[in-house]
Order: sequence, then structure tokens, then C-alpha cells
Amino acid sequence: MEKSLILLAGLPGTGKTYLSEFIIKYLGEFYLLSQDELKEYYCDVFGYNNLEEKQRVEKIAWSKYYEIMERQMQLGKNIISDYPFSQKQKPHIQQLVERYGYKVATIRLIADLNVLFERQKKRDLDPARHLSHIVTSYKKGNYLADRSKADNLLTYEEFIKRCTTRGYDTFELGKLFEVDVTDFTKVDYSKLVKDIKNWDESNIVKD
Repeated sequence: MEKSLILLAGLPGTGKTYLSEFIIKYLGEFYLLSQDELKEYYCDVFGYNNLEEKQRVEKIAWSKYYEIMERQMQLGKNIISDYPFSQKQKPHIQQLVERYGYKVATIRLIADLNVLFERQKKRDLDPARHLSHIVTSYKKGNYLADRSKADNLLTYEEFIKRCTTRGYDTFELGKLFEVDVTDFTKVDYSKLVKDIKNWDESNIVKD
């Protein structure tokens, strides 16, 4: 693959991280750009005392995200990025794609919302999950043994609201591949990778 950007979009709990690793394994070298990892890093660097401060930290992470994406495009690297993308990110990414002559494909992962909420809840309660995702104030080194006592856990109502009003399930840029991941065991990841490879080979970038 050459000068390709793959965006793994869709609702939380759809297995975007797993799919990114699967694609890299079978399609070769990609720069993996994770916005969640950037947010976690800057939460550790700056910390926050309330949700307003957390939003400011997230803005710093987004600025760095676009900076890294542009730097990798300047180098001509293949890039894969996973996030519940919405219309907020589309203009900036599209601008970079056009500036550097990249092919772009969106893999939109969809699933039953009730199933996704249970996955989200399980992930938030996992001690391995970065604590900054579920608390209203955070400093590096903070520890919470019982994650169910976190003060910013998503309620079912808030989860559904986010999933139905933020455009996670409608985002697309470039070629769209849509995959239902309600039941992971029924997903043909190998076929998806083959379809992506065929798309890539039929869209050779010309300098």
C-alpha cells in the first residue's frame, strides 16, 4: 500500500483497536495514530481538576493529533487511525488528505446499541482502562481500586444520546466499508482486509 489513510470509525465498543492491529498484521506497515492514547498521555502530563479543564487538555491532544498526521503524510507513510469520528474532525482530515494526495478509506463499525453499552461498561470497569476516561478530576498516579465508584461513568441514557446525536454512525471520508460487529464471531475480518487491499490496488496514487 502507498499513501493510504484508513480511518476506523464507529461507535465505542465496536473493536476498532483490534481491527487496526488485524489490518496492520495482514496489510503491512502503517503508522498507528491513536487519539485515545494522546488524550491519556496529555492527561498524565497536565492533569485536570474538572471537566472544563479536561476539555482543554483534549484540545491539546487534538492539536497534536493533526500535527502528527500531517508529519506522517509529509513522509508519505501509510496511516491507520481509530476513533469515534464525527463531522468535527472531517474538514481538517479532508484538508490534509487533499494537500498530500492521499487515498482515504473509512471502515465504519456498527452494532446494536444495547450490546455496545454492555461492552462500554465492561471496558470502563476494567482496571487496565486509563482512569482519566471515567473521573471528573485526575492527576497521574491516581488510583481507584473499585472502578464502579468512579464519578464520571457513562449512564445508559448518556451513552445512547452520544451514539445517536454525534454522528458516529454516519461519518465517512473516501471509500466506505461498513461492518456490523454486534457479534464479533460473525465478522469476516479476512474478507474485509481483502476488500481493502483490492480498493487500494485499484486506486494507485499518481505523483
